[in-house]
Amino acid sequence: DRVISIEQGPAGTVVVAGRLDAAAAPQAQAFLDTVSGVVTLDLAALDYISSAGLGVLLKTQKRLMGQGGRVRLARLKPALRDIFVYAGFDQLFEIETA
Repeated sequence: DRVISIEQGPAGTVVVAGRLDAAAAPQAQAFLDTVSGVVTLDLAALDYISSAGLGVLLKTQKRLMGQGGRVRLARLKPALRDIFVYAGFDQLFEIETA
């Protein structure tokens, strides 16, 4: 299993790859605490997300929305999209369908 990789991508995107689980959550949170504005997370290479990972995204969304920004989710794999829908996160995040 790949550990988490999170880095700045092209044109204001953040590329998240591997597994966003409890072990990776502190690293992901530390990175996302540095972003501002409207941030698009490219999740094409994200293989797994746990409740701890969802919590990181939720905390980041709340912080950015308080500053007039937001988190957008892009290129989610179908299985992960299902997790976001079941968790009700499709109501909290803009999820790109492309």
